[in-house]
Amino acid sequence: MPSSHYFSKKPSSKDERGKIETVLRGKKYSFITSTGVFSAKRVDNGTRILVENMHIPTVGDFLDLGCGIGVIGIVAASLEPELCVHLTDVNSRAVQLTKLNVQRAGLSNCNTYEGYLYEALGDQKFDAIISNPPISAGMHKVVHPMILGAYERLNTGGVLQMVIQSNKGGKMLAGFFDDVFGEHEIVTRKSGYRVLSACKC
Repeated sequence: MPSSHYFSKKPSSKDERGKIETVLRGKKYSFITSTGVFSAKRVDNGTRILVENMHIPTVGDFLDLGCGIGVIGIVAASLEPELCVHLTDVNSRAVQLTKLNVQRAGLSNCNTYEGYLYEALGDQKFDAIISNPPISAGMHKVVHPMILGAYERLNTGGVLQMVIQSNKGGKMLAGFFDDVFGEHEIVTRKSGYRVLSACKC
């Protein structure tokens, strides 16, 4: 993957920062962002739809996989203070920004990691894994391992949820869910996106 892609360990672009202010699940948020990370100028539609519809446990361990600047995990952590939220990304700049955004939000229930997929998480298990996966990094190369890894990492009863554009691999992603979990549910369809969910039951 070229270093200019957001799914890179070290983005080659200059670190030019900005701020995003938005409302998610009825609450105002402010995020510091930069070039070289996913959707650097706004909360993209896929992430927004996922955040508005994602399952957030009240307690336990929640993983924002491929966290970017931390939007998904920060919303979960702010809404459920008893939840332990883990955020991880391969992109070092994204991880720095996530740490900054967690600090700015005053959250004490977040842990941030840098690494490819699950590699920085040790043997940690989760009750929910939520992701807007990097489809452009490769469905078979990256996204399928995310789903396989999720099954191994989820506690019994745990849920994996992902968002995808329906016309850019929606059926393929649903097929991966079925291959690994046996079945899937469509949580919502909106604006050309769908949120898929599977339970390790």
